[in-house]
Amino acid sequence: MARPAKNKSADETLATSECRELIYSGDVQGVGFRATTYRVALALDVTGWVMNLPDGGVKLVAEGTCLELDRLEQGIHDRMSGHITDIARDTRPATGQFRSFEIRY
Repeated sequence: MARPAKNKSADETLATSECRELIYSGDVQGVGFRATTYRVALALDVTGWVMNLPDGGVKLVAEGTCLELDRLEQGIHDRMSGHITDIARDTRPATGQFRSFEIRY
């Protein structure tokens, strides 16, 4: 679960955070992609969700600081790059709408 830094207010933390939406393509279903993403996310200060898409892709929506989101993406890449052929990415300001990280079905 995301927690504000001890010396920053929740508003300041939200202002320095962003939301990333990534859609992974390739052989990303049936290979533990969501579970791996979940485990990586739980070790970081990020919130959001991951789920399979009907077209065979996997969608990830995550909020956190740029550094934590970079770590999330790198952790996924380190573990799953052999299954990924493309990543569509959209970045926008964080909204604080998530309280934890989850796998959606």
